[in-house]
Amino acid sequence: MKKNKVDIAIIGTGTAGMTAYRQARKKTDSIALIEGGEYGTTCARVGCMPSKLLIAAAEAAHGAKKAHHFGVNVSAPIIDGKAVMERIKSERDRFVGFVKADVEDFKSEHLIKGYAKFIDDNILRIDDHSLIEAKTIIIATGSSPAIAPIFGDATDRVIVNDNVFEWDDLPKSIAVFGPGVIGLEIGQALHRLGVKVEVFGRGGFVGPLTDPEILHYGHQVFSKEFYLNPDAQVTKIKRIDKGVMITYNDIDGRHICREFDYILAATGRHANVKNLGLENTSLPLDEVGQPIFNPETMQVGGHPVFIAGDANNDRPLLHEAADEGYLAGKNALSYPVMRKGKRRTPLGIVFTDPQIATVGSSYSSLKEGEFLTGTVSFEAQGRSRVMLKNKGLGHLYADKKTGRFLGAEIIGPAAEHLAHLLAWAHEQKLTVNQMLAMPFYHPVIEEGIRTALQDLKRKQKGTLS
Repeated sequence: MKKNKVDIAIIGTGTAGMTAYRQARKKTDSIALIEGGEYGTTCARVGCMPSKLLIAAAEAAHGAKKAHHFGVNVSAPIIDGKAVMERIKSERDRFVGFVKADVEDFKSEHLIKGYAKFIDDNILRIDDHSLIEAKTIIIATGSSPAIAPIFGDATDRVIVNDNVFEWDDLPKSIAVFGPGVIGLEIGQALHRLGVKVEVFGRGGFVGPLTDPEILHYGHQVFSKEFYLNPDAQVTKIKRIDKGVMITYNDIDGRHICREFDYILAATGRHANVKNLGLENTSLPLDEVGQPIFNPETMQVGGHPVFIAGDANNDRPLLHEAADEGYLAGKNALSYPVMRKGKRRTPLGIVFTDPQIATVGSSYSSLKEGEFLTGTVSFEAQGRSRVMLKNKGLGHLYADKKTGRFLGAEIIGPAAEHLAHLLAWAHEQKLTVNQMLAMPFYHPVIEEGIRTALQDLKRKQKGTLS
């Protein structure tokens, strides 16, 4: 068993781990960067990049189908599933290649291949070949898809989003369990590529939305395109020769049986901390064994251990993982002196059509009676109608007394761009009046933001009169 002492040990080479490593290298050359699986981030391999490639293909097909509404008549698109998947995998491998190239630039003596397990707060065993004693340790092990135990004997036909991007061809049909970010994005994209898709959920949720009106609108708009039941009553899932048979009560209460080639389990992800041997440490853990940490420092309790990225199960987004890796790296170097880091405005985007965006405080996190809501409908909004993208509803929230912009939940065209403008405004703590003083061009979708702000201004005046 090889033994080594280092200043910092980092478990995981995803976005958080690599960011932490770059910070560590600024101050020390005594580093162990440990990876048990393949190099490459979740985003590049199985997350944001390959999913957007699938969505791009779906948008091309959908655009061709809608062209006649503009007076442009084209033949019906023919979907070549093999060609679609070939491009996705090729481009995906290209993105992963960039990450691998970054790792190749790291010092080879820092890289340790194998799975890490805690022996105590400062010692890691790597498989059966190494023991590493570290002054500080950063957990950046990422996350994995969670599969709920509801699929009975059909588990061999259950896939997760990771599996989708290894297909050589598109299936004929798929049942999606979970209308969250992953389920909605992949479900709609496959539907637009000619796959028969039905989406089942529990609890009435649609994506990350919490505002009842926006949530209802989202359910209605997506249901017009493909079957979506966010609170489905599935009574039986059975393995059959050609795939799976799902029995459920539909939205109207009818008893339905449908056959599908596959089930896509899009029921969330869990942090990769289960097999780290945390029970061998004195780290504080919650009821499910997740390390309890300070989101302003990334430190676990008062211990020389930090946790960043998807592994902490807090904000599972690439830009958040980079921020957390940076903060964990800096504090691991300065331990036991801790420096609080500034967290950016929460920002979430779902790349459906129409897109979904959340910025700042969600509706559910705000206190009733302390905020006002400004509304914009994109159905009659000029630029949206020009492009035949006029589906959407947005709510902006502002403090009732000060007029400060608090957050937004939006479903609508180009919501990814609207969300960035709103996130910048939130980050700068702008008020409704200050935001209305900004320039708005015409005709652009961003004018919808002005409409909601004007609604907020009128309502604020009403409360003060």
